[in-house]
Amino acid sequence: MEYKIIAEKKLNHFIESTFLALGFSQEESSNAARVLVLSDLRGIESHGCARLHGYIRLVDAGKIKPKANPFVEREKFSTATLNADGGLGLHMGTKAMELAIEKAEKYGSGWVAVKNSSHFGVAVGHIMKALEKGMIAFSLTNASPLVAPAGGKERLLGTNPICYGFPAHNKSPFILDMATTVVANGKLEVAARKGVEIPLGYAQNKEGEPTTNPKILAEGGSMVPLGSDLEHSSYKGYGLGSVVDILTGVLSGANFGPWVPPFVPFLNQIEENVGEGIGHFVGVWQVEGFMDLPQFTARMDKWIERFAGSKPANGVDKVFIPGEKEYLLSLERQKNGIPIYHKVWENLVEIDQRFSLNILI
Repeated sequence: MEYKIIAEKKLNHFIESTFLALGFSQEESSNAARVLVLSDLRGIESHGCARLHGYIRLVDAGKIKPKANPFVEREKFSTATLNADGGLGLHMGTKAMELAIEKAEKYGSGWVAVKNSSHFGVAVGHIMKALEKGMIAFSLTNASPLVAPAGGKERLLGTNPICYGFPAHNKSPFILDMATTVVANGKLEVAARKGVEIPLGYAQNKEGEPTTNPKILAEGGSMVPLGSDLEHSSYKGYGLGSVVDILTGVLSGANFGPWVPPFVPFLNQIEENVGEGIGHFVGVWQVEGFMDLPQFTARMDKWIERFAGSKPANGVDKVFIPGEKEYLLSLERQKNGIPIYHKVWENLVEIDQRFSLNILI
C-alpha cells in the first residue's frame, strides 16, 4: 500500500507526543504539531510530518533547544526583535505572530523580527491566528543555503518563502504561501523518495546546468530562483528571495545568506556566524486603520468571486485563487484522513517505537 491514511486528530496527537518526549513544553509541542499537521492537511507533504525526523535530528545534535526562553531584545512601539533563545522555530514563528497581533491591536500594526531560531515549517502556519481576528498578516523566513543567485552557481540563499493572508467574509481567506524559488526544496525531497525525476527548470548541477536529478543538491547542485533562468526573469525571484533574507536575517541579527544554519543533513554546519540562528519576520495590520472590517471582507468576497469565476484557458478546468486548492483539500482531509507516503509512514513508526508512544502501532 503506497499511502497510509491517518486521522488528523491522531496525527496531531502523535506529533505533539513526540515533541513532549523530546523535552519540549506543552505549548511548544502543541504549536509544533499544529503547524506540521496543517501542512499535511493543505497537501504540502514536504513540510508536514515528513519533516519530523529532521527536527529530532537537530534536537539530538543540540542544534534546537527544548524549553527555550524567548525574550524581546529590542522594542519600539509597533516593532520588536524577538530572541528565540535557540528554540523551536515551529513554535517561535507563532509566538512572534502573537506579539505582532498584540502590537497591532494597540498601534494598528505590528512588526516582529526573530533571531536565534530554527526551521519554522510552512509560513502559512503562523498567520492563522491573525486571520481569525480579521487582520491582514504575513510571515517570512530564511532557510538553508541551497539556492544560487540569478545567473550564478554558488548556493547563497534559501528558498526563503513569503506568505500573505487576507480575511474574507463568506469565502475562504486569500492565502499566498510561496517559495521565492521555482519550487520549495521539499518538492525535490518528495521526488527523491518516490524515485521520479524533477522537471527541467527546478534545479541545476554544480556547473549551473539544468538537471532532472532530484538528488542533485546532495551532489553539489543548487536550486534556482523563481523564473528558472535569466531569459525568464529569474532576477525577480532572486530579488524577492534577497528581500526575505534581508528582513529575516540582516535586520533581525540572525544569520543570513550562506551562513544560515542548514536543516538538510547533507550540508555541513557552517562554523562562521554573522548572527544568531535562523531568522523570521512577521507583520500584522488592523483593517480598521483603512476601512471598517465588514466593508473590507465584503469587498474581498467580491474580489474572490470575480477571480475564482474567471474563464479558464484551454485544458484548464478552473481558475483558483491563491490558497483555495489547499483550503478545499484541507476540508476533504479533515473528513477522510491524511494520506502518508509509505516511506514516511515507516519513519514515523520508527519514531513511535523510539519514544515508546504506542500511538501508531
